[in-house]
Amino acid sequence: MTWSFETDPDFQASLDWAETFMRNEVEPLDTVIVTPYNLDDPVRRQLIPPLQEKVRANGLWACHLRPELGGQGYGQLKLALLNEIVGRSDCGPTVFGSQPPDSGNSEIIAAYGTQAQKQRYLRPLLDNSIVSCFSMTEPQGGADPSVFTTTAVLDSDEWVLEGHKWFSSNARFASFFIVVAVTEPDRPVQQRMSLFVVPADTPGITILRNVGRGDHVGGEGTHGYIHYDQVRLPADALLGERGKGFEVAQARLNGGRMHHAMRTVGKARRVFEMLCERAVSRETRGERLADKQLVQEMVADSWLELEQFRLLVLQTAWKADRFGYGALRGEIAAVKALMPTVLRNVSSRAIQLHGSLGTTNEMPLVAYLLDGFTMGLADGPTEVHKSTLARQILRRVTPAPGIFPSEHIPAVRARAQTLAAGIDAGVDAGIDAGVDAGVDAASSEVRDG
Repeated sequence: MTWSFETDPDFQASLDWAETFMRNEVEPLDTVIVTPYNLDDPVRRQLIPPLQEKVRANGLWACHLRPELGGQGYGQLKLALLNEIVGRSDCGPTVFGSQPPDSGNSEIIAAYGTQAQKQRYLRPLLDNSIVSCFSMTEPQGGADPSVFTTTAVLDSDEWVLEGHKWFSSNARFASFFIVVAVTEPDRPVQQRMSLFVVPADTPGITILRNVGRGDHVGGEGTHGYIHYDQVRLPADALLGERGKGFEVAQARLNGGRMHHAMRTVGKARRVFEMLCERAVSRETRGERLADKQLVQEMVADSWLELEQFRLLVLQTAWKADRFGYGALRGEIAAVKALMPTVLRNVSSRAIQLHGSLGTTNEMPLVAYLLDGFTMGLADGPTEVHKSTLARQILRRVTPAPGIFPSEHIPAVRARAQTLAAGIDAGVDAGIDAGVDAGVDAASSEVRDG
């Protein structure tokens, strides 16, 4: 039996290097780089590639990928320990070659793509010389696949793509999109969709607008509202089998949800550090915030929630290494449901302790708070994941045998009395047997004498 919370010394050395590197060289970049996905940004071009080379030199580039694809082939537990460090910064995943959605898109192209698709898109994506977009959600129904209306119809040897997609993140920077479209409208929902690899310069693609989040200031946002207007694609633009898009997307989303959670541990830890620093630094009414009981409650609650969440992430990653994500639907749903709550709670408390400063753009706390709300929607809303978790739990539960619960005290007492009666009978039988044995022995001694 192996059950340990220890980290291999060599890997711990890599983690220690990554943490120092992140704090000293990567985290400050968030204040000067608007988005790490804009490859044309001169500031980004100047600052990020040299850091990526340092990561490669230390053997930590794209650790989620197999070695033949240029990665380290890490299991999920090792990825969890690394990603909670990398997730401290918005630029961190890009610097380490593990940024979403490119990481998930590269995995499904590697697993399901044709040789031509791999040659055209996979290597540049793995090298971060291009970025990509996963175009799935729609304005009329979000991520609910049962109401998707974007279609792809086969016309001779071409697919014709038609429909609108909403919140296609990084579309304005992407070299290609992976688009989810209905190709089998008469089949059950899980067999209705197919995936397509669509070059960004294909005629008929119009980004209606680039939507910014609530904290976005100035210029365009990064979440595309897209019209695919009779976009004609070659037959080999299909990614995976026809009608298997839901299956392929789920394979991508399970790992993506876990990796989001791993990175969120790091982000929440960073917020917690800010909260604690403020508590010991700020004085009011003659004492530190840290000496006030309600502040101590904030610190304790934040630590408890964060550590419980982290251990759930690590345990689920450990299970994934042994059983695969396919066997962990409930556990992944639990991680995904808990993730936004923890980040929102810790961020809210940190804002409160920072007072007016915490609400300004001179601190990153409002952005982290909004990250918490965003994560409660991305890759499926929290309510859906809670429902999934509950169903997974309840299907393993056996109904009570009668009209009363199995722990109904009168019934339990009756079973205990039955057991007691059996024990008493056994004791009486044992006493009687002992007495009979003693009489027999005495009689034998008399005869022998």
